[in-house]
Amino acid sequence: MAAIAPHTAFAVDAWRLGLPPGFLPVRPVEQNAPSPAASTAAPAVVPSVKVAPASGSGVSIAPVANLRGDFMKGADVSMLEQIERAGGKFYDEQGVQKDCLQILKDSGINWIRLRLWHTPVNDSDVLEGGRVISRAGEPKGGGNNDLATTLRLAKRAKALGLKILLDFHYSDFWVDPEKQNKPAAWRNLHGTELEREIYRYTAQTLEAFSKADVFPEMVQVGNELNGGMLWPDGKTWRDWPDEKIGGDDAFAALLQQGVQAVRDADPRAGTGRRVLIAIHLATGGDNALYRRVFDGLTKHQLDFDIIGLSFYPYWHGPIDDLRANMDDISARYGKDVVVLETAYAYTIADADGFTNLFSAMNQKDGGYKATVQGQASMVRDVIDAVAQVPRNRGRGVFYWEPDWIPVRGVGWRTGEGNGWENQAMFDFNGRALPSLAVFKRVSEPGGVGPHIVASEPIKLTAFVGQTWQAPESIKLSFDDDAERTVRVEWTQASPAQLARTGRFELTGWAAPYATTVKARVDVIPRSNLFDDPGFEKGTLEGWTIQGDKVAVTNERNAGNAHSGMRSLHYWQAEPFKFQAARKFVNLTPGTYQFRAWIAGGGGEETLELFAQACGDGTVSRTSIVNRGWHQWKQYAIKGIKVTQSECTVGIHVESQLGKWGNVDDVEFLREDCVFVTNDG
Repeated sequence: MAAIAPHTAFAVDAWRLGLPPGFLPVRPVEQNAPSPAASTAAPAVVPSVKVAPASGSGVSIAPVANLRGDFMKGADVSMLEQIERAGGKFYDEQGVQKDCLQILKDSGINWIRLRLWHTPVNDSDVLEGGRVISRAGEPKGGGNNDLATTLRLAKRAKALGLKILLDFHYSDFWVDPEKQNKPAAWRNLHGTELEREIYRYTAQTLEAFSKADVFPEMVQVGNELNGGMLWPDGKTWRDWPDEKIGGDDAFAALLQQGVQAVRDADPRAGTGRRVLIAIHLATGGDNALYRRVFDGLTKHQLDFDIIGLSFYPYWHGPIDDLRANMDDISARYGKDVVVLETAYAYTIADADGFTNLFSAMNQKDGGYKATVQGQASMVRDVIDAVAQVPRNRGRGVFYWEPDWIPVRGVGWRTGEGNGWENQAMFDFNGRALPSLAVFKRVSEPGGVGPHIVASEPIKLTAFVGQTWQAPESIKLSFDDDAERTVRVEWTQASPAQLARTGRFELTGWAAPYATTVKARVDVIPRSNLFDDPGFEKGTLEGWTIQGDKVAVTNERNAGNAHSGMRSLHYWQAEPFKFQAARKFVNLTPGTYQFRAWIAGGGGEETLELFAQACGDGTVSRTSIVNRGWHQWKQYAIKGIKVTQSECTVGIHVESQLGKWGNVDDVEFLREDCVFVTNDG
């Protein structure tokens, strides 16, 4: 499961922000469910029980071109055994009860991903809100994915002819970019002792898989290793200046031991069919992150085969960023790429009263409606992005926990609920959604591609007397519940149309979709003097950056933008200080305002807007307090006296390492031109 790097997201506990938009009761759990110690092997035959029809109907899925014959169509089902023990049942799309793995296979899934935890048992009481929710010695929950559980699931998958990806977390519980905790048994191991234990544990585990005749076809050495593994020994970034970490060298040394153990244990070594080794990062659209990590691993000559990515569009930005990153890293490192985690919601309803990670606001960031069709379209588009990686280096896509239906007692950890059920590919009653068929139907001919939905003319704005062109690319709605960026060739606006206030219409042609697009252009006097207030040009042109310039970027990530696709983003793994300023000249003397929308993780030592050199010798400042991801607030400096013809405005940040924020929709305007705006 993916969390997001500290500079682009929020901590795990913050996933619970907001209230569920709806509530649906969980169906009763069987009182006579088998105990955790009981065998959970799937019966050869299950009763032919039917459930009520699933909500929604068939979905539209276009085939994917250039899909290699061995393309990995995978699903992570690490929760499955715990779900079944708690009474969860699964039904195919027709309502017939079946083994979940059989339903997945029938829907086109050919690989199963299984995470492995060292000893997923509490070593102390777990408290929440001052009360004990899980006792010391009890299973941690979240699938309780110890070796025995993982072997049982692997045997079931192999019996159905499914291939196995084994995901070593090297922890007793969840690891991701926000946390990489050692197993309790390794807590006091460091240096060569820790390296030897990684090798021993990895080799011993794979020996057990070999003896059970379920040796995996691919092994993932670590999970979402953006900042290293087995912290602090293998940590690669600091959360405070004097934090003691192992750094890049220690991280690579730990990874090498895991990799070597896999190579040594591989029963197919030397046959030309050796097990694939994947190294996995989150934040799949962040090319700078992938270059930083894999440049370092390449320098250490790490032996691996697959670059694995997590990609959740509502956290990690548009699919175009994923495409660009995969195209670059596959060529740069000569490696195949696999999206090891992705998912999307088919509803914003909540089934168990435990706040879901995907809520109504995530539809804006994700670019797809939270519908069965929207879920299918997102998965289809991710498959397409991987399939089109040059030189046939796109190997596959794994959906994360399509099986995690709402069953009482099966939560993120013991004592909690399920924050994922609206992103499963089975409905709340366990019936397969039509979207699950995407894995089969992308390989079938005859599907029809999506079409642009006819709509009202797109609203555009031009300013009187200034050079203007309609945007080359715009976001349009499609009939498969998706929004996509489309290139449009527009007719040209005439100088006469731009010479005075008014309104005119333009016609454009979206060539790939053979569709005419209409735009309504309002020509107004310029009030905001920023020519690129939303940073949508993709540069910081016109801004002067003083101080730690590397901490400031123009980021393309709709999830971190107040509007549009881009924003000014700041973050650095070391303490940083910078000032981003914009100087305006040829101003008419008067009273002005400078304002900006800002959001971030908080904790900066200094964070403020400023206005200076405006003629009267004063410096005006407004302090800013960031309160979390998506907690946007507009800050303003009012009453700026411009007495001559120049003024400089900007943002000043001083921070310890790891703090982050985004600035968007900046405005500098005469106060007699200020209009009331909503809270956007």
